[in-house]
Amino acid sequence: GLMGLVNLGWNLPPSNLTLDQALGHAGYETLLFGHQHEVKDVAQLGFHHLPDRSVGVRCGPVAAQVAEFLARRREERPFYARVGFGEVHRPYESYPADDPARVRVPPHLKDTPGARQDLAMFHGCIRTMDAAVGRILDALGSSGLAENTLVVFTTDHGIAFPRAKATLYDPGIRTTLLLRGPGIRPGQVASELISNVDVFPSLLDAAGAPVPGDLNGRSFWPLLTGRAYTPRDAIFAEKNTQPWDIKRCIRTARYKYIRNFNEGPLLSLPTDIESSLTRRDMGHDHLRPRPPVELYDLSADPNEQTNLAGRPDYASVEQDLSTQLQRLLEATHDPI
Repeated sequence: GLMGLVNLGWNLPPSNLTLDQALGHAGYETLLFGHQHEVKDVAQLGFHHLPDRSVGVRCGPVAAQVAEFLARRREERPFYARVGFGEVHRPYESYPADDPARVRVPPHLKDTPGARQDLAMFHGCIRTMDAAVGRILDALGSSGLAENTLVVFTTDHGIAFPRAKATLYDPGIRTTLLLRGPGIRPGQVASELISNVDVFPSLLDAAGAPVPGDLNGRSFWPLLTGRAYTPRDAIFAEKNTQPWDIKRCIRTARYKYIRNFNEGPLLSLPTDIESSLTRRDMGHDHLRPRPPVELYDLSADPNEQTNLAGRPDYASVEQDLSTQLQRLLEATHDPI
């Protein structure tokens, strides 16, 4: 069914098994540091320990709290620590900015003074967050736990810029996923299609914990450890956070098919992006009507600029992807 963020009025159903609970059942001591927005009452998540929540969600204080925990760690019981940072959410103005003239403007954005200044501040925010991650890794090394600890760094969506966050274009659904730990071949870059739903079973697999049979995801742990792995043919994505901008999509290695369920502008910008310097300089082209279907050939058009939906020479591709998407909606009882 439809599931939104708790800060938009939704709450994770108590019957849903979380990764935190599954690892707790497998014998791990579980802790939550910093940011979460799955539930209104954090106790519902089932962590064994909730270190001082008054620290907030900014990366500096949260990293210091995690480093202190690692320095004091003496127990041999395995632990799972979820660490959530408020960074790199907007606003960016309080972080030391890079030189706007030296930033690289992503191809999905217009190269304007506002976009450059926005990106320069964004880079400063990233640098601050990166230092906080470094502090945690240093503390892990000093504690002697690094060689036996799996570290996962990931994000929940693309950057808070137009055609990224809150869209189903690649800059919105392509998220960071870095892993370091025992058994992982260092330095490898995987190009296989992986979905967020794959993270849950993969981490249970890595921990030697049982993987529930009703999960939609599949473990990519074999891919990282050199064992046999069958990659996905396609991944699926959805947007639900604005009732006037409901979307679903399927993405293969070559094609992207997006189905828009509402009429409206091509881009419906979240409020943090709407008030940004990038938005100030981008004009109004994004306000033209959105099509009901979008189809992109990612090999020829990686920035998703030319909509091929409705073209006779792509009719079979469009029909095939539409059928696959419809089957998924029915299989998952999608309320749309």
